[in-house]
Formats: sequence, structure tokens, C-alpha cells
Amino acid sequence: MKVIATEKAPGAIGPYSQGYIVNGLVFVSGQTPLNPETGKVPEGIAAQAEQSCRNVGAILEAGGVDFSKVCKTTCFLADMKDFKAFNEVYAKFFTSKPARSCVAVRELPMGILCEIEAIAEA
Repeated sequence: MKVIATEKAPGAIGPYSQGYIVNGLVFVSGQTPLNPETGKVPEGIAAQAEQSCRNVGAILEAGGVDFSKVCKTTCFLADMKDFKAFNEVYAKFFTSKPARSCVAVRELPMGILCEIEAIAEA
């Protein structure tokens, strides 16, 4: 197992790693819309989805892959009313249309609106 760590994505806010490479797969921990440069979360679902995707991309890159290698994502929304707007942003990044689960949850850390985790082929 190899730990993935990059300053181009937010550091872990708990006892976990940004990602791992294991047996030919890259596992990306759930990425929030926290901007790693400013330490701030943008306003609105579109901006938050964009930043979450960028953070996933930074960890994928640190793991030696890109969005085209993603085979599965799990997406968490604070409100399913944001589903359409979230999808519009998500589709710009995950153009290979990986398998996906997208669920609404009661609450996300820091009051954010979305979080994305991913699995990719190394």
C-alpha cells in the first residue's frame, strides 16, 4: 500500500489519508469543496461541486492517474434539490461516466453541500 499525499488538495481533517494506491487501484478519500490555497469553502452548489472535483483531480494526479481512469465514485449531497446543478458540474470532470452512487445525507462536515470520493485504475 502506498499513501497519496498532496498539498494541491485539502489535508485530512481527521484520522485518514487523502488517498491510497493498493493492488492497481487508486482510492481517493471523500473530497470536500475546501480550497487548499485559501482554506475557504466557496458559496453555492455549483462552486462547491467544482472545487470538490478539482480536489479529487489533484489527488488522482498525485496518484499518477487522471479522471479518465476513474471507475467508481460516491457522491454525497446535503440536499437532493442540488442534484441537477451538481450533475452539470460533475459531468465536466467525469467525462468517462464511471459507475456512481449519489445520495443525500443528513449533514456534511463544515456545513458543506457536497463531497466526492473516487476509485480509479492505477
